[in-house]
Amino acid sequence: MNKYNYIDLFAGCGGLTDGFEQTNMFKPYAFVEWDKNASDTLKNRLTTKWKVDSADNKVMHFDIQRMDELLNGYKNDNDFGSHCGLKKLVSDTNIDVIIGGPPCQAYSIAGRVQDKNNMKCDYRNYLFESYLKVVQEFQPKLFVFENVQGILSAKPDGTNIIDKIIDDFDKAGYVISKELKKVALLDSSDYGVPQIRKRLIIIGIRKNTTTTSPINILNDFYKNILPSHKVKVKTTVEDAISDLDPLYPVSSEYKINKKISHSKSSMIKNHIPRFHSQRDIKIFSELALDVANGSKKYPDTESLKKLYYERTGKKSSFHKYNVLAYDKQSNTIPAHLYKDGLRHIHPDHTQGRSITPREAGRLQTFDDDFEFLGSMGASYKMIGNAVPPLLANKIALSVDILFKRYFDVI
Repeated sequence: MNKYNYIDLFAGCGGLTDGFEQTNMFKPYAFVEWDKNASDTLKNRLTTKWKVDSADNKVMHFDIQRMDELLNGYKNDNDFGSHCGLKKLVSDTNIDVIIGGPPCQAYSIAGRVQDKNNMKCDYRNYLFESYLKVVQEFQPKLFVFENVQGILSAKPDGTNIIDKIIDDFDKAGYVISKELKKVALLDSSDYGVPQIRKRLIIIGIRKNTTTTSPINILNDFYKNILPSHKVKVKTTVEDAISDLDPLYPVSSEYKINKKISHSKSSMIKNHIPRFHSQRDIKIFSELALDVANGSKKYPDTESLKKLYYERTGKKSSFHKYNVLAYDKQSNTIPAHLYKDGLRHIHPDHTQGRSITPREAGRLQTFDDDFEFLGSMGASYKMIGNAVPPLLANKIALSVDILFKRYFDVI
């Protein structure tokens, strides 16, 4: 059967792509990602799992802001080597859909709170413009644009960035729903992801491609097609990670090339805990036990901030500790995990640790055969930045229904 041709921008390690590939309905032509660890991981996944021909060439490790070179190619770049460019990769093929999500840190509410300039000077506020230029170049019938909830309220130049996005895409010939806050903000847990993760899924329809009004198509997508993939019973943390090998604290801290604080599992890749001090192991165990037995010694944010100060001697205006609950969904898996795992403490108090990259991957619905390349920190960052493949799969299935319902396809 013929497949829908697609390009993935800001591809990361391939969360969106993995979900689209799982359907066996989409054919990839190009991927763009500037982070080396993520692009290497994506290449490996495309080659070993999805058997994509010429994956090393189709994945462009490059800065998308350098648009002319991105489209037409570049040679002997100190950082990115050489490549023929997107135009030659695509050639005369008609691209049906472009997917991707520009980096969300500039739109993140947490990021704005922590940045002294409220992220107003962050160049990432306008990376959507690079996404738009690629859309303009290849004129797909539709695009899928994923981002954080905070994009709805971000005002880097004093005006709502989401209004600028809607207006700029409209000028480029694409219709986006003007009711995004009402219809396009999804909670991934509604779609089977064992994690509370709210994300905005923007669908853009090219004007004059169907006899049906783009607004009517979008209304059908958001109100009927995509919601039809919601699950009846949500997946829990226990469902996701309880079968993985337990990793217990070792009797003492010792060195074998690097510090080790916990036992290891050799059965599944990336299921290795970060090093924890004896102090933190004790805190994690105490907090997890408090949750497990319902004693509620630390019932609120203030008590947890107090605990952090008493045990570390440091003050924080933010809630530092959080224990995952087996019978609920995880809180959002963030890229911040590469710095510490204080807000993602394993619910088993006997293990006294934060979650491993594999557990974070499970909570993001990455399959166990998905190998994250690079350091542990790089793995956490990739996982936190990714779209959950299961959510991506539901989006891809919904896009297929939309194509068959409204467009002349196959």
